[in-house]
Amino acid sequence: MMKVRKAVFPVAGLGTRFLSATKAMPKEMLPVVDKPLIQYAVEEALDSGIEQIIFVTGRGKSALEDHFDKSGELEEILRAKGKNELLKSIESVIPDSGTIIYTRQREMLGLGHAIWCARNVVGNEPFAVLLADDLIQSDTPVLSQMLKEFENLQSTMIAVFEVEPSETQKYGIIDAENISHNVKKVMGLIEKPTPEKAPSNNAIIGRYILTPEIFDILGQKKIGSGGEIQLTDAMASLLKDQSIYGYQFKGTRFDCGDKAGFLMANIAYALERPEIKPKLMPFINSIVK
Repeated sequence: MMKVRKAVFPVAGLGTRFLSATKAMPKEMLPVVDKPLIQYAVEEALDSGIEQIIFVTGRGKSALEDHFDKSGELEEILRAKGKNELLKSIESVIPDSGTIIYTRQREMLGLGHAIWCARNVVGNEPFAVLLADDLIQSDTPVLSQMLKEFENLQSTMIAVFEVEPSETQKYGIIDAENISHNVKKVMGLIEKPTPEKAPSNNAIIGRYILTPEIFDILGQKKIGSGGEIQLTDAMASLLKDQSIYGYQFKGTRFDCGDKAGFLMANIAYALERPEIKPKLMPFINSIVK
């Protein structure tokens, strides 16, 4: 029985869609209400039972690393002022020592390459991959939902959801058959097909459980769509030797790599906060009339 203990977070991207905000700040540190995107993803992993977080970083990501480290001066100031709730909130961000490991992606060669950069840290065991841009509001963390299915399937899994047929060229798309109400057996995968070439409208989003065999395929460094090493292409090759399953998760997904999706996430998460909702709703109602 394979157990998933490690999660990889590819966070080396430049965040060009959010310039100039991301000129000097990692895009993963953009806040949804009062918490950075990356913190939501890390909390999802830890709440799902992941024991080790692996960040694949690049230049200019020191703010991300500092966020998950102690800040002695700030903690002392909050303690001296008796702001205990704020103190607890920043202390809770910091995982136990040894929980987070950092490795560098020296070249921006795509998601597949970023994951391959973590091969020596992951080793010969299954692992999760979480993309912080995909923020999912759900009662049960999506990764936890997937890990429960993985206990039975013991094979590569990808989170999927249905998109408009006109949007298939934004995603990896699967050809699949249903084996239960929320699990699909993947028959084929294609990266960013046009609507005419898409086998379905079932799109892959940023939650994966991968087996270590993927590293050998990614290590071949085959260039795909956009001149990058695509994870979808590697999984298509893996499919020749191993079953892959799509998991239709329960929850609402926000594409926080998109400006409109990011703003929607802020509104949705703010409306969950009892101290914010009474002030926000009258404003929303006033501007939609």
